[in-house]
Formats: sequence, C-alpha cells, structure tokens
Amino acid sequence: MPKKRSGGGLSTTQQAAKFLGVAALSGVVLAGIALPAAGALGLATKGTVEGFDEIPANLKTPPLSQRTTILDSKGGTIASVYSRDRTVVPLKDISPYMQQAIVAIEDARFYKHGAIDLKGILRALNRNVQAGGTAQGASTLTQQYVKNVFVEEAGDDPDKVAQATQQTLGRKIQELKYAIQVEEELGKKKILENYLNITFFGQQAYGIEAASQRYFSKSAKHLTLEEAALLAGLVQSPSRYDPVNDAAEATKRRNTVLQRMADVGNISQAEADKAKANPVKLKVKKPQNGCITAVNGAGFFCDYVRHVFLNDPVFGKTKEDRAKIWNQGGLTIRTTLDPQSQQSVQSSIKSHVYKKDKVATAVTLVQPGTGRIMGMGQSKPYGFGPDETQYNYSVNKSMGGSNYGFPTGSTFKPFLAAAAIEGGKPATQVYPSPYDMDYPDTVQSCGKPWVNDGVPKYHVENENESEKGPYALREAMEMSVNTYFVQMLQDIGMCPVSKMTDKLGMVQGDGTKLPQNPSTLTLGSNGLSPLTMASAYAAFANRGTYCTPVAVLSVKKADGSSLPVPRTSCSQAMSQTTADTINTLLRGVVDSGTGQEAGLQSRDNAGKTGTTDARKNAWFVGYTPNMSGAVWVGSPAQNVEMENITIGGVYQAKVYGGQVPGPIWRDAMTGALAGVAAPPFNTVHIPDSPKDGGDEEDEGDRGDRDRGGDRGRPGPGGKKPGDKTPFPGISITPDLIGGNNGGGHRGQTNGGTQGP
Repeated sequence: MPKKRSGGGLSTTQQAAKFLGVAALSGVVLAGIALPAAGALGLATKGTVEGFDEIPANLKTPPLSQRTTILDSKGGTIASVYSRDRTVVPLKDISPYMQQAIVAIEDARFYKHGAIDLKGILRALNRNVQAGGTAQGASTLTQQYVKNVFVEEAGDDPDKVAQATQQTLGRKIQELKYAIQVEEELGKKKILENYLNITFFGQQAYGIEAASQRYFSKSAKHLTLEEAALLAGLVQSPSRYDPVNDAAEATKRRNTVLQRMADVGNISQAEADKAKANPVKLKVKKPQNGCITAVNGAGFFCDYVRHVFLNDPVFGKTKEDRAKIWNQGGLTIRTTLDPQSQQSVQSSIKSHVYKKDKVATAVTLVQPGTGRIMGMGQSKPYGFGPDETQYNYSVNKSMGGSNYGFPTGSTFKPFLAAAAIEGGKPATQVYPSPYDMDYPDTVQSCGKPWVNDGVPKYHVENENESEKGPYALREAMEMSVNTYFVQMLQDIGMCPVSKMTDKLGMVQGDGTKLPQNPSTLTLGSNGLSPLTMASAYAAFANRGTYCTPVAVLSVKKADGSSLPVPRTSCSQAMSQTTADTINTLLRGVVDSGTGQEAGLQSRDNAGKTGTTDARKNAWFVGYTPNMSGAVWVGSPAQNVEMENITIGGVYQAKVYGGQVPGPIWRDAMTGALAGVAAPPFNTVHIPDSPKDGGDEEDEGDRGDRDRGGDRGRPGPGGKKPGDKTPFPGISITPDLIGGNNGGGHRGQTNGGTQGP
C-alpha cells in the first residue's frame, strides 16, 4: 500500500485522476458503487489495483472515549473525569435539525451515494483546478467518520495523530477501502449516529451531546434550528468558528449552514432568513473535568480512586491495560465515600485550620469491619493555586500522598501495648518508669539485637519531672508516659511489635516496612499516613479484626456491564480480649487523660494523642465501635515547630495532640455519626494498681501530657549534639512532603535519614 505521495510532484488533478483510476479498476471491491469504466481515465495499472486489494478491509472501531463519573456511596456525583469529554447518545436523542444540518453542510448527497461520491469528487476537482489549489474537499461523511476513527485510536499520541491526519494519496485510499466496509456493515443512519458522536466540536467537546451541553447547556435532542446550524458549522474548523471567542465568524458560518439547508430543501428560504436574523445566543457551560471539580472537598478522595484504578491489578494485568481502560472512560464508579461523613470532615477542617495557615491538617474516616473509607479531606485544597496542592496528605506516596508519611508520636503506643497483652502481659503490668532514662543497652529484635551505641547513649524522658513511676499500664497510657513504654519494649522485645504492625497493614508512607528500633516502635518516630493509622485503629474497634481499606464499591462500563473491583481483606490481627483491653485503656485517654478535649458525647469512644519532637506533628487517632478516624496537624515539609503559632485564627503557645487535632476529630466524628446508632464497646475489667489510688482520684487536672519537648539528648537515629539541622546534609523542600521522616517525641530527637 502506498504510504506517501509518489515522487514527481503530481498536480491536484493528476492525484484525483489516479485516485479515481484505482477505484475504478477495483471493481470487485467497489461492488454496488457506480464508477466510470477503467478505460475512461486509463490511469490505473495492475500494480495499483493489487495494492488496493492488499489493504486490510477490517476496520476495528475502538470504543469511544467518554467521561467517567465518580459517585459517592449514596449515588451523588463527586466529580467527572475524562481524557475526552464525550457522552455517546443514540440518533433518536439527537435533534432532527442537527442531523439535517450536518448532512447539508458536510455531505448533502449522503443518502444518495455509496462510500464515495463521484459527483462530489468531480465537482471538487473542477473547483480546485479553477482555484489553482485545494479549495474544496470531497470526503463523504463516511470517509470523515473513518478518519475520525483513526484519530480516536491515536489518542493523545502526537505521532499517531499526525499519521492519522496526514493528507496523502495512500491515506485517502485506505480511508476509501474502510469506508466501503463501513457502508456495507453499518448503513446510513448508524454512520450518521457514529459520526455525530465521534467528531470534535471545539471547547474540549467531543460528540454532539458534549457540544450541546458545552455551548447551550442542554441535551442534543433539544437543539433548535439556529443552534444546530451553529454546531454543524464548527466541524470544518472548531477554532476558527468558535462562537465563544469569535461570535462574528461563528455567525457567518452558521448562516452559511442555514442557507445550505434551504438549498437542499431541509427548510424553506423563509425559515432560513428568519433564523439568520437571530443573533447567536450561547449558554456556555465551562468545562468541568477532573478531581479539581469534586464537591465537598472530595478532590483528594477522587484522586485516590484514580490511583486505586491505575494501581490495582483487578482492573488489568499491566499498568498500560489499566490506563487504557481509565482513559477510554465511560465508567460509572460508585465509591465508599459517605456524603454525611465527608461534609462533616470538611466542616470541621474549615472551623479549625485555615488554608493559609503555616501548617495543614488531614482527616480520614474509616468504617471498622468493612474497611470503607467514609471521609477524607485536608485544609490545603486540591488544586494548583496558592495554598493549594495535589499531594494527598492522608495516603501513602504510591497513592498520591507524601513521600514518607508523618511521624505519629505517642499514637503508636497502643500497638506496643497490644503486642505485649497479646503475648501474655497483664493489663495491670507495672514498670518503674523514671522521669528520664537511657534507652536499654540492647533490645531484642526479629534478627540482630538493637544496640544503644550512641555517644552519649540515646536517652528518653517524660514531659514533666513529676511523672515518676512506678506506673501500671492504664495510667501510663492515659498520661502517655514515655519511659513506661520504653521499659515495656525492653521487656517484650521488638519482634512482637513488628509482627503486630505487619498484621495491621502498617507500612511507612513510602511503602517500606517499619524499621526495628526503639524510637519507632515506642514513640512513633517514623512516618505513617492518616489512612494507615485510621485503618489500624479500626481493628481495635472491630475487636481485633483488621480490614484493608477500600474506596470502590462498583464499576460499570458504558455498555452497562460491570468490572470486578478490589475487595477488603479482613484478618484477625489480635484476640478479641486484647482488642477489648485496648478499648478499655483508650477510653481512659478521652475520659480523663490527654485526649479529654476530643471526647464525644453520648457514645462510647476511645483514642490516643500524639505530639512529636519540636512539635512538628500533632495527632489524634480515635474511634467508636462503628467509625475510626485519624487527624494529623503539621507542616507538610516538616519545617514548622508549632509553638507561638496561630492555627485557624486561634493562638497556640504550644500545640499538643489533644489540643488541636483532638477537637478536629471530635467535630468530624460528631457530624459523621449524627443519627447513627451508638453501640457500646466490649470492655474488660482492669483492677486498680497501688499507684492508681483507686477510681476516685481526680485526674481532671492532668491536661494534655502528650507533648514533644526538645530537651533530651538524641534518640536512636537522630541528631547528635552540635547538629544545626535535624538532618545534616539533607535539604527540606516545601511541599515535597514528609522529608523530615523522623521527629521523636518529648525530649527526644528521633530523626530519620530520609530527605524529601
């Protein structure tokens, strides 16, 4: 098949004659199409006929790319996303005026000729000879449709698009043969329907339905005569005749179409004249595409859904397979997002943290027992402008989130306690818990023991000098006593904790396993995402059963068929007794411990505060039996120490986990659970220890003791005296997120070595 124009510089007349000669001599292929005898032109050769016959005649029409609609769990629209804005409609849902207008201006003899229009070719040939160039084309609607199929198949690949639109004799011949096939297989009405659905009308609108919505904010079946004529006129040159940018040119072109409709008898001359006298009246609907258009601050959840689709093998074996399905679109994706929960999350965020603040917050709500993500939002909106971002602070790097997550502080302590209880330690376990201490000389791990080889030795202390043991677990958890949990880790070793976090799906923000060192597995010095934390805490609410988070409930294709979707995977991470014990302990945190400001009214709730070293991160992670939520507050680039700072219009001398994140969690959960049943926890009886002094002790003046100071010597993996930055040799770049993947907790610098 000839791919390029043959040498010798054939004139337009010679090219057309050669084209007609090839067509004429291919009598078998062109059955049913009236053409002059080969001898009439005498330009065909045996070779050209064979070349024509060798062209494959099996045009594979790709599914048309359409918009994908993402819905919440109740069926409300979150956002529409598309690579090409198109909604395919049947011919019966396209205005008769539109059908007449496009045929009149593009191919008036459409219903009278076959795949090619000989009269049209001769007329165009004559006009072009008179003009001394190419003044008029001769492609039929069928040929134009075939050309658009090539363009659609090319997608956004510029090389393929150029190849699909090249104006060569070889390309024209190929279009012809495919056009013959299409005419035989589809028939005129289906060709017209396909043409109107595939062609480009400008303003990002592909297909007549999208064009009608874009320019007139109405369905294609309701287009008036004037509106249909305007849209039909756009096809020849959508940019030149764009009515949004050049109303005068668009009006001239519309009137040309109206006159053509009168000339071919679709309308009377009087109707054409009346329509010409009317000015162009647009009702433009701005293009609405992508997660930036999501409602109720759900842009980040929308983007998470996109990442799920592109990353999960359930949607295709390879990355390319999944991307092809996503870009083709036409999907209706029903998600887990609960509109009530999402609205509550956004309202709470807006009340407590402003987008222009030096720090940000991220909130994620998860349903225990199902893994469903019910709400997800943050104070820096999804977008490209000032104080906006496309980084999702709630999720891991692979899903569009931070590079490393954010250090969690003392919100990690319940996992250590769960591992200890699961291994046989009683809930009344007592440790000396001095005000300060060196880390143990060695701590057992799953492999080689960790060794305290710091010079001076790595050290840890409590928030207040009055915090001296001995303490039992209940009070140590309520007060968030650092030295207690370091001694617990020394007692049980790191391997049980590591195995527990593995069962709870806990990985760092970059997807790697949590390292085995004391600061990580006691004081939460490594970065995790709010979604990871909310899902792990949900296992406590679910009596020890952990369920992987899910965001998608169903996916339907444009033809109504369904695609498989990822399902949550649930497994027993700990015994029910262990989980019930943790629930009992963490109830005390919100009842009388560091999380009192987060407590909910009239329903069982539990949680834990966390504040990392230098107050660069503050957390509250809590739950009820039917909802788990994590709240993080801090600088995405980990370069703001939250002291003497204004957040949400409120001055904070020092930020604590229970003081800023706690109320955000309380308000988000209150709204999310409004009208929802309030089941109780399964709890256990934990006897008082001698140190506790009984249940009558007034613990109301403890305040939020879960704070991060900067007084201690370096913690494991952190800076040594004399370091002027937390990470020597590492630059912190704003909005690369999570570069400070360290940050210890209260009197400890537990920095990591990762940069942004």
